[in-house]
Amino acid sequence: MAKQEIVMPQMGESITNGTITKWHKKVGDKVEIDEILLEISTDKVESEIPSPFSGRMAEVLFEEGETIDVGIKIASVEDDDSADLGGGSAPAAKPAAKADAPAASTPAATQAPAQSETKSESGRFYTPLVRAMAKEAGVALSELENIQGSGAGGRVNKDDFENFVKNRGSAPTKSAPAAAPTKSAPAAAPAKAAPAGSSVPQGGVASVTASGERVEVIPMDNMRKAIAKNMVQSKLTSPHVNSIDEIDLTKLVKFREGFKKEFQKQEGFSLTYTHFILYALVQSLKEHPLVNASVDGDNIVVKKDINLGCAVAVPGNGLVVPNIRNADSLNITGIARKVNELAQKARNKKLTMDDLTGGTFTFTNVGSFGTLMATPVILQPQVGIFASGVIKKRAMVMDDDMIAIRSMMYGTHTYDHRLVDGELGGKFLASVKHHLENMDHNSLF
Repeated sequence: MAKQEIVMPQMGESITNGTITKWHKKVGDKVEIDEILLEISTDKVESEIPSPFSGRMAEVLFEEGETIDVGIKIASVEDDDSADLGGGSAPAAKPAAKADAPAASTPAATQAPAQSETKSESGRFYTPLVRAMAKEAGVALSELENIQGSGAGGRVNKDDFENFVKNRGSAPTKSAPAAAPTKSAPAAAPAKAAPAGSSVPQGGVASVTASGERVEVIPMDNMRKAIAKNMVQSKLTSPHVNSIDEIDLTKLVKFREGFKKEFQKQEGFSLTYTHFILYALVQSLKEHPLVNASVDGDNIVVKKDINLGCAVAVPGNGLVVPNIRNADSLNITGIARKVNELAQKARNKKLTMDDLTGGTFTFTNVGSFGTLMATPVILQPQVGIFASGVIKKRAMVMDDDMIAIRSMMYGTHTYDHRLVDGELGGKFLASVKHHLENMDHNSLF
């Protein structure tokens, strides 16, 4: 009787579209809850999407290879009772959807460029993930044409690309006569030849002259566009307030120095300050549950589970924020293992939708870049984010008025002032400081 809509899911906080790489169901097929409907690819992850409903496929609105914005309807499932109408109405739905698609995705231009980004000149389809890996490895599209894909319809998948890179050998000779270098030379000429104009050749970097100044115009990639959009939206949504304090990590630094080799031997990866900070954040979120919440209209939604997001830098691809689910149920070793697992998945582009969604509070370590302190932007719909600065030795005046050399770090708690006022924001920061300065390190492992 009723049709349930399937929309393009958000495959991460900063991702605004996805490419359908394979449909597992066609119109008329029976569908069970949690049965795989389709596969979706972005420049970060490739994921299988399960059905949230049971019934029969009533419509499939987009074909494999098409790139669709998050939230756009891509299919529908109807209840078994109404599915008996079956074959007659379903095929008609598909052409109708084609006409609706541009209207649904408001600026019609969004779809066309996204699609062209996933296909080569020969029309062969490559997923955003494979294209991102190719860009990172310096592999031209002309070289990708030489790869025999093992995916559906001969599609090149991640494993195919990695095998190609390993055995690349003579590939450069094949790609030497490729048209890419020859084509780019004429493309650059018009940019220089038109100093008075302000137009930039599509899809590249161009040097132009504008208002008498030499400038370089670099079109944003999809990831940078998504980050820009989300950061502006967050600032428009949440009145940001920052509380900053200095935290004495001298005891923690000494403990880690003495224990890190033993930990490395036991676990096979390094023990970092991030693991201790995350553990302290979990304890503080338990004490101040309103910081682990979100705002929904006039309602406060307090999250009973702590899913702690941890920003991970992915070389050449910006930042991703995978989540440590149920971090409140883990000891510090469990947190360290999960952080290591998520960092490896992020760098190998194997994060799933589950890894990237559902966070309740976020941590970012700007100290890893040598930054003293920062005031980060809240990841919506959360109401807080904690930033740790670089740990530096400084001369500090102690309680007995003696001067001592201490290992100090600035911690910033940025919070949404709609829900978290200065008192709660300050108390939460004081709690994190207390746990980091006074935790009994030996009892943690």
